[in-house]
Amino acid sequence: MMDLREKRITVTGGKGFLGRVLVEKLTKERQCRKIFVADLPEYDLRTLAGIEKMFADQQPEIVIHLAAVVGGIGANSENPGKFFYDNAIMGIQLFHEAYLKKVEKFVALGTICCYPKFTPVPFREDDLWNGYPEETNAPYGLAKKMMLVQSQAYRQQYGFNSIFLMPVNLYGPGDNFSPRSSHVIPALIKKCLDAVAAKQDSIVVWGTGKASREFLYVEDAAEGIALACERYDKSDPVNLGAGFEITIRDLVELIAKLTGFTGKIVWDTGKPDGQPRRMLDVSMAKAEFGFKASTSFKEGLRRTIDWYRKMRQESALK
Repeated sequence: MMDLREKRITVTGGKGFLGRVLVEKLTKERQCRKIFVADLPEYDLRTLAGIEKMFADQQPEIVIHLAAVVGGIGANSENPGKFFYDNAIMGIQLFHEAYLKKVEKFVALGTICCYPKFTPVPFREDDLWNGYPEETNAPYGLAKKMMLVQSQAYRQQYGFNSIFLMPVNLYGPGDNFSPRSSHVIPALIKKCLDAVAAKQDSIVVWGTGKASREFLYVEDAAEGIALACERYDKSDPVNLGAGFEITIRDLVELIAKLTGFTGKIVWDTGKPDGQPRRMLDVSMAKAEFGFKASTSFKEGLRRTIDWYRKMRQESALK
């Protein structure tokens, strides 16, 4: 097991939703003393100049690459070219520079969007190349997936130590609640709380409600990444998830209940569902580095709703 306490560790995207939680976990729980964050505006990792500045300033021994240009179905549909280019160029150049700088370990974060649209449930790592990703998020998913190809190629040719992790949809306190770019859980929480505040008797939700999703609490995701950084050194990709699925219809009803929204749910069936089903086989992560999600879904939702309520109240007082 790698002792991380004295390692110089750079977390790209360290100011983001997952990044902040991971940095705190490494600092407080792992007692890491040399944690650096590489994020906008100080470091634009879409440019080679930004990447070279990061390596010159921080001189990392380990790079954990979380940075991404990402959003929900709407944002993916509106920005396929941007999402592909920004994520691909960032990953490829950052990875190559890490190899040239002789970084000890590179931890690359992929995404569940790497998987084919009609992957059998539960998604197994062996299914990764058995089809094309769901259309609305394929450019993003494929850009991230190229880091797996690069990881395996560089390990084979150069002996470069890198790993590739694929987290399922994340949620939790600190998530992105912007209507234009948020994922499904924060979007639904905001929609329900807005309706309660405005005394609306209905909300509109995209799709049919038949699609299913799996969700991983952000603190559990950070623990999985830390464990993999310490204990996993193979080229095979690994799922990070909680090992359950819930339909969007059931998810909406649960969030409505937890937020106190009692009105009607109207389904806009002209909008896309996205991938039909999502649930990961999480046995490999447990077997290889001992990771198992520990936060129940309902408890994670309660914490997320409580956090967002508090943020709304504080914002209203300003």
